[in-house]
Amino acid sequence: MATLTGEDVKDIIGKFGKTQKDTGNTHVQVALLTHRIRQLTEHIKANPSDFHSRLGLTKMVSQRRKLLKYLEANHLEQYRKLIKDLGLRH
Repeated sequence: MATLTGEDVKDIIGKFGKTQKDTGNTHVQVALLTHRIRQLTEHIKANPSDFHSRLGLTKMVSQRRKLLKYLEANHLEQYRKLIKDLGLRH
């Protein structure tokens, strides 16, 4: 199972953060979770009996949902731009 590499993290932080060390930004957290969720979804498709990974995926989706709900309530324009950039909500 592939995980986030240092390069992946730097690229995502560079694209969604204000600075390279801006890891606490909600946008960065959502982008990192989205990348990890997509990787884990592919793993689950290949390994349908991996229930530990499925639980982790459920927790990540829940965390991302909470962060997106916060953004939607407090920063609607940024929320709309983020979901468009990440390709969420088809």
